[in-house]
Amino acid sequence: MWGNQVVFNCCKSATQKLEKVFILNPGLENNKISSNFLEITTMFLSTETHLEKLLDDLGLEQYYRKKLKLRKILEIDVKTITDEAANCKSDLPWYFLKKLMMVNVTARNVTYTTMFDSGSDGVSGSQEFSIENLFKSPNTGGMMHPLDIIAALFLCSDGFLQQEMALKMSTCQFSVPLLLPNCDTNQCTLMLWAMRDIVKKYRPQSLSESKGFIEDRIVLSELPMISFVRLGECSLSKSEILNKLLSNSQQYHDTFVHHNMECGDSPRRISNGLTEITWYLPCGNTNIDIFSQPVAVANLRGDIASFQTQYSFLCQTSAAVFVFFDNLDTEHSLLTNQQHEAQIFLVGNYESKSCSEDSLKRVVTKLGLNNNNIISKTKQKNDADLVKDLRKTITDVVNNSKMKMTIEQMADIAHELGILVDEYSPECQTAKTNAEAITEEIQDIHIFKEDQLQRQGEIWKKLASLEKEEFRLRKLGSKNIEDYKSELKKDREELRKNQNSYDMSRAMTQFIVAISSPGTERFYFLKWMRMNLDNLSCVKLSELREKYKEKCKNSENKEEIKEIDRQISNSSLGTEHFFREMGQIYEASLSLPQTDPARQQLQHLPKLCAELLLDGFPLELVDGDASNIPLRWVSDVLSQLSDLVSSNRKILVVTVLGVHSTGKSTLLNTMFGVQFAVSSGRCTRGAFMLLIKINEDMKKVLNCDFMLIIDTEGLKSPEHAQLENSYEHNNELATLVVGLSDVTIVNIEMENSTEMKDILQIVVHAFLRMKEVGKKPKCVFVHQNVSDVSAHEKNLQDRKLLLEQLNEMTQAAAKMEKKEENKSFTDVMEYSPDTGNWYIPGLWNGNPPMAPVNAGYSEAVYELKKHIIQLLGNCESSVNDEILHIIDEK
Repeated sequence: MWGNQVVFNCCKSATQKLEKVFILNPGLENNKISSNFLEITTMFLSTETHLEKLLDDLGLEQYYRKKLKLRKILEIDVKTITDEAANCKSDLPWYFLKKLMMVNVTARNVTYTTMFDSGSDGVSGSQEFSIENLFKSPNTGGMMHPLDIIAALFLCSDGFLQQEMALKMSTCQFSVPLLLPNCDTNQCTLMLWAMRDIVKKYRPQSLSESKGFIEDRIVLSELPMISFVRLGECSLSKSEILNKLLSNSQQYHDTFVHHNMECGDSPRRISNGLTEITWYLPCGNTNIDIFSQPVAVANLRGDIASFQTQYSFLCQTSAAVFVFFDNLDTEHSLLTNQQHEAQIFLVGNYESKSCSEDSLKRVVTKLGLNNNNIISKTKQKNDADLVKDLRKTITDVVNNSKMKMTIEQMADIAHELGILVDEYSPECQTAKTNAEAITEEIQDIHIFKEDQLQRQGEIWKKLASLEKEEFRLRKLGSKNIEDYKSELKKDREELRKNQNSYDMSRAMTQFIVAISSPGTERFYFLKWMRMNLDNLSCVKLSELREKYKEKCKNSENKEEIKEIDRQISNSSLGTEHFFREMGQIYEASLSLPQTDPARQQLQHLPKLCAELLLDGFPLELVDGDASNIPLRWVSDVLSQLSDLVSSNRKILVVTVLGVHSTGKSTLLNTMFGVQFAVSSGRCTRGAFMLLIKINEDMKKVLNCDFMLIIDTEGLKSPEHAQLENSYEHNNELATLVVGLSDVTIVNIEMENSTEMKDILQIVVHAFLRMKEVGKKPKCVFVHQNVSDVSAHEKNLQDRKLLLEQLNEMTQAAAKMEKKEENKSFTDVMEYSPDTGNWYIPGLWNGNPPMAPVNAGYSEAVYELKKHIIQLLGNCESSVNDEILHIIDEK
């Protein structure tokens, strides 16, 4: 496809130069030689295909074959912290991605301004009245349709970036591609893999009384699909009607791009034939819900006469297809000859002059339709009435139709119609097989952990306890210190010997072989593993929650409730458990003689993890179950990382701390575009670290090569609240991450003063200890769910009170640590009450599950991100060796 690209680029370059000459020297337009050359050059350029030309305009041509990767998008560059508007077409994809990665609902507003844009006739222009100018249409020829940009980015991205884009778009309540067309090959692709990561929670009316909910991966949800298509020209805006259909009266949202949106009236160049999908999900409140049951809604762009494959697919997968039309005279055979399971409904605009009653009667008779299958827009009906009729019809279809299908099941129909399926690549399928070989064997999560992940659990918890005691010697009593240390060492060696007595389990052997795979196969494998394990954990958690709810009805079931609590805590199973086992296998092997073959065979494991960390995969730093760091494992992984990137590379560290379930992971995900676990069943346990590359243009600003992001479990979490040493656990966690951090983000709630004081006390102790090792980190306090524009001004008194409390706690902590020279909070860390407090509005704009992300949340987090990067610019970055030393000290 790109064989003549060099010629095209040369010609285009020549053309651009000539155009500049003509602009600067209008008299040259009559120059015969120049004109002929321009004509020849333009002729060469005209041989480009529609797709090639559009990708060239957007600056994406190089990514059509060599796909754009997620780690490239997540790199921190100058554009990350600048608010400069797009000023050419090639800026638009990056502008869209920047906004989308921060789940900003304004991402599709993709306009740009150029130096040639004329000013308006308002402030700077002429004030004279001109009737011609009043009715002159603005020049929008250079603007790009948002769907063309989205289609181009999906065509130029690898499977992992496509998946991330689809997830973020769904979170923003944008429609996502179901069938992605390629206008050059006239083929389309079912985007099954791209949608695999979308998980939705909703409450159908049947669960409203019990307050239960359903959580499911959307491609595995068996839902009725209602499709909307257009036949011929149509004066009704199908997409705008759909948006009104899916929005309740209190809150309108543009799920689908339509003609009256910004750039929505620009001609579509490559996105005709695109089929988008969204989902209506109820919340269980009859006063809010439009439909009481979940339903998928598909929307085909363009005329079905030109996209019969897509239309056939929708007819075979949908419960109902609504055909919008003005005139049925020419292409009605499309409707009458189609083999389909779906009910057909005709939506006509009788206000259109081209609407013919005769042709409508012929089609209705041929299809055997009745009045219920005809929905009309007349002079007596406005859009609200039309939407009301559509909702009633869809409700009847959803309640009565047995036609339900998962997107996964649609792949078979797509294959029969010659539609490609994105996850049918060899790497993806091999990885899927390898992942299923492990996960399909899991019947009971607890039993699987005991059988296949033997080195963690009680053995690892005992080891963790012994390692801490070796440093602290709290149980020394009257014993001789050397004898006691020797005793502890002997116990530790015995436990390591116990770990080494296990053969490597089948699951772990398969896991290590799979992550050793070359290229993208290992990433597909890890993604399949994470999704499969999350699905298993979600099912198990749902069962346990139901049991818990039943047992709580009777107060005498205290022991049974306690047991279910323990089961809920142990029901989590993710890829971190497999990496944890890898760490223990490696650490246990180090107690063997250096010449032992078993030890030598495992020396490559830290490098495997270092490679994954370098590629943006999160690695567990603190084991959330044993509340300990596998010190040698983490150290060797980071040492291997040093070798991979060269040891003098510098790193800056950002960490978040705060109470559990206050949106810490969501904050980091929004800020940096990453994907730490945030769902109710997969809340963070322990601490995870993730590496983000700093782009060349930002290295001089930040004086570092990478940024390390650390996400932590919530302090005072319910899992540890019952334990005797829960306060100590919180202190340890806070001390570690503060010690590692250059900037610590502390999530607090001003309303809950008791809990806030507890958290601040933990944080102050951590900062105080850092001063003792010569480190004075920076701190930012974040107050979430504060949306009032006057919040910063009105909370001046609260900030003053906060500083007083911090000073009191610093003095108390200094007394406990016998460092009483520290009188104020600013003695132990850099903090300003004015710049060190940030107020973030609520995440959702409305009532989930149909609420989009609040634009105010995204914008506030973006401003916070710029502030944090500014703070980091004033920090002295750490080299890997320093980070290893800090971890070792802890």
